[in-house]
Amino acid sequence: MEKITNKARIHEYLVLQDYYNPEDVVAFDIETTGFTAETTILYLIGCAYYLDGEWYITQWFNNDGISEREILIDFFTFIKNKRYIFNYNGDGFDIPYVNKKLKKFEFDEEYSFDHIESIDLYKSIKPFKNVLHLDNLKQKSIEKFLGINRLDKYTGGDLIKVYEDYLRLQTSSGKQLVLQHNYEDIEGLLYSSSLLSYNKLKAGSFLVQKMSVRDNRLLFSLKLNYSMPRRITLGRNDIIITGHKNEATINVPILTEELKFFFDNYKEYYYLPAEDMAVHKSVATYVDKNYREQAKKETCYTRRKGHYITQIDDGIMSGYKRNYKDKETFIELVDSFLQDLDMLTAYARHVIEKCI
Repeated sequence: MEKITNKARIHEYLVLQDYYNPEDVVAFDIETTGFTAETTILYLIGCAYYLDGEWYITQWFNNDGISEREILIDFFTFIKNKRYIFNYNGDGFDIPYVNKKLKKFEFDEEYSFDHIESIDLYKSIKPFKNVLHLDNLKQKSIEKFLGINRLDKYTGGDLIKVYEDYLRLQTSSGKQLVLQHNYEDIEGLLYSSSLLSYNKLKAGSFLVQKMSVRDNRLLFSLKLNYSMPRRITLGRNDIIITGHKNEATINVPILTEELKFFFDNYKEYYYLPAEDMAVHKSVATYVDKNYREQAKKETCYTRRKGHYITQIDDGIMSGYKRNYKDKETFIELVDSFLQDLDMLTAYARHVIEKCI
């Protein structure tokens, strides 16, 4: 086994330490000669860590083809006091692969990922694939989206033969190729941590800073305590959401029309056909029987003309509808809503979640 350590280069979007205590985090990536742990070789583990204000990358290289056990012992000893392991599709491949190696070599329980929480960037960014107009979710595609250019032009599959040739010939060029690929995977993973910002937006991490009306639309100005590396634009039901750096806006159409509010307990209401509305039986008792009928779910409503914004679905509160079976509901723009910061924030979070 050979162990190599280098300082990572600093990048403007290296923000992993903005979300976690950096000393609690390691970022890791593995290189193997195939997908099946039982029949292939684990030939490289790369690991980034934070020390004294700097990020470093250590690589454990299987330089003789038989050092898997030694690499695993040293790696797990190194990460034993860490709380988070940052990765790209590590939950899908890297971690299960290593677990199978641990089982093969019959390691004790202390050599495991049980004590450490996985932060899989692939899972975090997957919901944003279409929103960010990504062709695919390969790590190199993510890096390209962020404007990161690699020296390495190989894929993990390409490097299997390079490593096998290295074992036969012990060429320094072959060794350098596999080390560089893994190093840039790890460094690219650190740079790509800025994409966690989109997940924080989806999770509702923001403050409603200002609200205004312009051209018959309600505008929410949001303040973020993180920075989104690339502009994002998404929408639904004519709602437009944009965000970049530490700001985002929600642009919602204001509808002026007559809508219906449906009561749940329809059996307690009479429907008045002439008035096209339902009233509670305690009141409708005084209405001539010829002008009232038992309300149904579809007729148990009151009508109101006003200004509304869509909730997209049933939303954060009981809303108005155009028809009983409609899934889309609306909130009336009244002072009790417009002056309630908690309700405005809940609405903003709801529409962002529905638009992503």
